[in-house]
Amino acid sequence: MTSGATEALAAAFLALIEPGDEVVLMEPLYDTYLPVIRQLGGIPRLVRLEAPDWALPRKALEEAFSARTKAIVLNSPMNPTGKVFSIEELDFIADLVRRHDTYAVCDEVYEHLAFGAPHVSLMTRPGMRERCLRIGSAGKSFSLTGWKVGYVTATAELASVVSKAHQNLVFATAPNLQRAVAFGLNKDGTYFTDLARDMDKKRLILSTGLERAGFRVLPCQGSYFVMADITPFTQDGPQSGMDDVAFSRLLTQQARVTTIPASAFYDPDGQTPPPRNLIRFAFCKREEVLLEAVARIEAWKNSRA
Repeated sequence: MTSGATEALAAAFLALIEPGDEVVLMEPLYDTYLPVIRQLGGIPRLVRLEAPDWALPRKALEEAFSARTKAIVLNSPMNPTGKVFSIEELDFIADLVRRHDTYAVCDEVYEHLAFGAPHVSLMTRPGMRERCLRIGSAGKSFSLTGWKVGYVTATAELASVVSKAHQNLVFATAPNLQRAVAFGLNKDGTYFTDLARDMDKKRLILSTGLERAGFRVLPCQGSYFVMADITPFTQDGPQSGMDDVAFSRLLTQQARVTTIPASAFYDPDGQTPPPRNLIRFAFCKREEVLLEAVARIEAWKNSRA
């Protein structure tokens, strides 16, 4: 048990990485991975997924592995893309992990928030039980982000090392919250089915509204997030030539709706520039909030027509 999934990730990295170890990651990525890995002396090896389908670039991924690879980080369902990795993709990754005798840190905090494609844990694939550290989040599974309770599932041998790292990070996680989370995890499976159905409904509300407002909305199979292409707004007209950062700032100031520019989910020191035409919206809100956000964007668009 950890104080949030981000601390679980830090403890898992601390348990695995020695200075000089290489870690394979896929962009776009959750922005905690890179700084923690680098603080530990690890060397990131980045492989980029491309919009709009975010397909696994198999050749590039295979080339990212080497004799120095210690682990791969796999986030599925994926933040910020909403991608859920298929069984075929998971088996390709599992083959690389076994072949290079490495580990996988599996960030599965959105495991119960998959829609349109089933979530399958890499840990369940052949030969992967002893190679995976699986990260879960009560904040995501129960919509209680302020509780900050995460957990790491691994073999006893790996879990004992993670536990020692956790002790040197925060020492302990509030036991009353742990008890409540244990109660929640024992709930009937219909709770998690209903949770995903409710979140998918909210995804549809936001995605449909954004498309109506003129955005190109990318496919989303899971998580809290949907990505939108701002190109229809920046090809010509008042927003012509804007990148994702400038457009997000404009949307916040004028439409009073805040998003995150997708370039924030790429290595700022990377050799290849990130895409500048994508922004990320969150739909883990009350339905009335989503409807209000869409209405504000549509009103803003009409006022600038």
